[in-house]
Amino acid sequence: MHEKEVKAILSAQNGMNIYRGCTHGCIYCDARSTCYQMHHDFEDIEIKSNAVELLEKALRSKRKKCMIGTGAMSDPYLHIENKLKLTRSCLELIDAYGYGLAIQTKSDLILRDLDLLKSINRKAKCVVQITMTTYDENLCQILEPNVSTTKRRAEVLNIMREEGIPTICWMTPILPYINDTEENIRGILDYCFSAKVYGILFWNVGVTLRDGDRQYFYQQLDKHFPGLKEKYIKTYGEAYEVISPNNKYLSGLVRTECLKRGIVCDPNQLFEYMHLYEDKQAGIQLSLFDM
Repeated sequence: MHEKEVKAILSAQNGMNIYRGCTHGCIYCDARSTCYQMHHDFEDIEIKSNAVELLEKALRSKRKKCMIGTGAMSDPYLHIENKLKLTRSCLELIDAYGYGLAIQTKSDLILRDLDLLKSINRKAKCVVQITMTTYDENLCQILEPNVSTTKRRAEVLNIMREEGIPTICWMTPILPYINDTEENIRGILDYCFSAKVYGILFWNVGVTLRDGDRQYFYQQLDKHFPGLKEKYIKTYGEAYEVISPNNKYLSGLVRTECLKRGIVCDPNQLFEYMHLYEDKQAGIQLSLFDM
């Protein structure tokens, strides 16, 4: 790891990333793409050493409370977080200043901060987002080797349900010719239905590949699925959006099953929900976009 002081911690949409890079090892990670201009090895984690100070300054200076998002580009619960506790320090500030939180992870380390998540959710709104792509545990350990397995992530969703914290499952990406099967989709859906998630974030059955991301993905295909890289190249060339041949059927399956159970699966509706700040103490709702 290495440290870097940055000039700001919150984006225009009130999102933050405390770290850059990742040690989870997911073979499909879009954050490896060269378009993000990361000038260091992906596994050499950049620590934003002044993140906590900048966040406190930003929260203190805002005219209105809002939702704070984290986890979009870098998981807030990387392995190094267990030692540094920067994410926890930021959650303490969000809680103390009465802001809401939308947090995304693949790690059960989030349970360490359950006390803060509950406190935030009592006063405002805390939305926990868990990514689940692969029902088969053995396959999961190939695709996402250094992080909690899907079964464990499902347990995290159930714990959040028990604590009254709303959850969203990111069921993406689904990789063509690897886990784009009905068995896989139904397995993930069963986890979601059991946990009574608020929503399932889902676009198409497929994956996006860009320069940097594509090369690493193909390297891992050669390692774990010999011959599959050539099939990808023949089928998709250098397309950005790589859609499964099973997309139409499986996408319909997801939407039909969600509709039956009243689970939101429209991405626009889910993002609006995550951006909507709720002041549970005052009974007032303010949109992030009103800031």
